[in-house]
Formats: sequence, C-alpha cells, structure tokens
Amino acid sequence: RKCDVVNRGFSGYNTRWAKVILPRLISKSAGAESTVAVTIFFGANDSALKDLNPKQHVPLEEYAANLKSMVQYLKSVDITEDRIILITPPPLQESAWEKECLAKGDKLNRRNSTTGEYAKACVQVARDCGTAVVDLWTLMQKKQDFSCYLSDGLHLSPEGNNFLTAQLWGCLEKQVSGLPFLLPYWRDVDTASPEGSLLGE
Repeated sequence: RKCDVVNRGFSGYNTRWAKVILPRLISKSAGAESTVAVTIFFGANDSALKDLNPKQHVPLEEYAANLKSMVQYLKSVDITEDRIILITPPPLQESAWEKECLAKGDKLNRRNSTTGEYAKACVQVARDCGTAVVDLWTLMQKKQDFSCYLSDGLHLSPEGNNFLTAQLWGCLEKQVSGLPFLLPYWRDVDTASPEGSLLGE
C-alpha cells in the first residue's frame, strides 16, 4: 500500500542490450523523484563462455563498464546512487546446467568460476559508484549445497527467489519504512461505504 513494484525482466538479455533499452524503461518524465529504488540484476548471461555462447557473452571489462553506464544514466534522470541496488549473478551449479545444455545438444556453456569473476566486478562497480549491492554469488554459496536455490543450475528456484527477496529487503526496508501509506489497512476500510475510505471522499 506504499509503492508500485514494476518488474522489467528480459529473458536472455545481457548488459550490452540492457544499457541500450534502459532509457526506454526509465525516463526523466517517469517521475524519478518518486522512485524509491531501482535494482539492476545482470551477469549470468554476460558471463557465458565466449567460444560456446558468443551471442550472450560480454567481456568482463565491458560488463563492468555497462553497469557503470546504467548507474550513471539513472543518476542523470535524478535517481541517486543511494536508491540503486546492484545484484550479482547467482552461482552456477555446473552439473545441473550441463544436463540442460546436453539435452539441447550443446556443451556446458558457463562456468561457476567465470560467473564469480563477473560477481566480483559487479561488487567493485557498486563500491566505485556508491550504490548498494547484493552479492548473491557469494551469499548463496555460504550453503554447502546451494542447488536448492536454482531450478536448473542457472535460473532461480522458488527457494532462490525467496532468498533473494530476503537479501533485498535488507536494502529496501529503511527506504520504504518512512513512506506514507497511500491506502488504508483492510480492517480500517468502512464496509458500509468503502469509497469514503478508499478514495478519501
């Protein structure tokens, strides 16, 4: 009852493409001053191995530069760095993802160690730009068997999404807690005349 949550998920995209479309998704006229937070969650596709997945692969240095560029764009439309949260790619469970690749007639096209380099670069960009960061790659691997967080070795499972939500909430809670409620608590709605409660009539 405080915020609208706008999800812009683009299956298979990398930072090279996301950087191009970001101004279409968030523009100055879209009310930047009322934006509480923006999350940027890329790297799993960028870190695909160049030889085996050249379409999605983005070199490490370009990935970092693209993230910086997106942060700078957001700042240019008045979304300050304290409202930007970078999220690293999650770890890769190689044996599970290899099964998926083999089923499509492909070889394993990602490596967890490579994804880790992209995660480190993402953390460094956050430090350099003064944004918050959720280091999913490191946090998930604190659990010895992190495969429960991934549905197929690469994409988040429901448990993985819940884990990310819990980590993100740590960044968002203080930003959201001070906001006014735009609509009443359900128990406070006047059942005889809901319009009065809901529309402020």
